[in-house]
Amino acid sequence: MKVSVVLKSFDELTNIELYEVLRLRSEVFVVEQNCIYLDPDGKDLKSHHVLLYVDGHLAGYSRVLPAGLSYEQVSLGRVLVNPDFRGKGLGNTIVDEAIKACYAIFGNVDIKIGAQHHLSKMYQSLGFFPDGEPYDEDGIMHIDMLKVYSGT
Repeated sequence: MKVSVVLKSFDELTNIELYEVLRLRSEVFVVEQNCIYLDPDGKDLKSHHVLLYVDGHLAGYSRVLPAGLSYEQVSLGRVLVNPDFRGKGLGNTIVDEAIKACYAIFGNVDIKIGAQHHLSKMYQSLGFFPDGEPYDEDGIMHIDMLKVYSGT
């Protein structure tokens, strides 16, 4: 299994990469999770994009958002693993790569996320802690979580 990671700004994405990302986000967040919402929300234009490939196929994705776009802090969003690649530990891999991207782009920063509540233990294993009470977003329970920069 050959794993590679690509980090690009919106303007650096090729048409094919952008199509693959938007298609996969729709497949997971709109169709699979049955959430009717406008996925291209304007934030992509100011974000960086982490694309995780396995053997040349888009297996995972996250966007990295600058402070002030979604939260006061730098944040991650639209984190997903392609259904065809689940069960291989790639959820941790894509989040870990997105965290590294945050530090590479923005320096020693805290990172805030709006995590799906059922994934909070995975995020806790990567250094995030709950930052508020669970809430409903588009019919799915979420919880804000924060990773305080620790230098490790």
